[in-house]
Amino acid sequence: MRLFRRDHTRDGDEALMRLIARGDEQAFTVLYERHGRALFRYFHRMLWKDKEKAEDFVQDFFMKIIRNPGQYDPSRRFVTWMYSVAHNMCKNEYRKQELRKPASFGIAEETIAGDSGAQAEKRVDRKAFLRLLFDELEQLDEDHRTTFLLRYEEEFSIKEISRVLDCSEGTVKSRLFYTLRKLSVRLKDYAPEHLKNERA
Repeated sequence: MRLFRRDHTRDGDEALMRLIARGDEQAFTVLYERHGRALFRYFHRMLWKDKEKAEDFVQDFFMKIIRNPGQYDPSRRFVTWMYSVAHNMCKNEYRKQELRKPASFGIAEETIAGDSGAQAEKRVDRKAFLRLLFDELEQLDEDHRTTFLLRYEEEFSIKEISRVLDCSEGTVKSRLFYTLRKLSVRLKDYAPEHLKNERA
């Protein structure tokens, strides 16, 4: 007799967490495959571009889910909760470091072969801009850097960021304003379209 196994790939994160709480291993696998890469990218950028440490932190995060799925608050969007836990894990790691190493942000390499001259120049210019942008973000504290990354890389709303970082929406807007103002001064030699402006 063939046993039917339900396909969980179309289930929402919150539904997956309910299944995981009941010991559903397949639901856990789907959740891991859905968010593992984004979580690694976040840890990699927040933890000094240390690949092994980032991988360890991803594993630690999902082990928390396996060991105690009840810690997840179902009234919250899972992704918001995930980044909130990840943010706190990073802050705890910073506290353990007697001397904090400067964070380093990876820039995805872009293939420009085959572009026209104008296209290649534009893409090279963008890569140079991104390198300088992340160099400047290195100088920020973790709260400002996390706020910026959640807003512009993960495309979180102001309200979602306030929940992740456990602060008011006004604080989120203030951090974004401060960061964007600083970046606009430091990167003033680049075309303004490279730098997004925060709208209320």
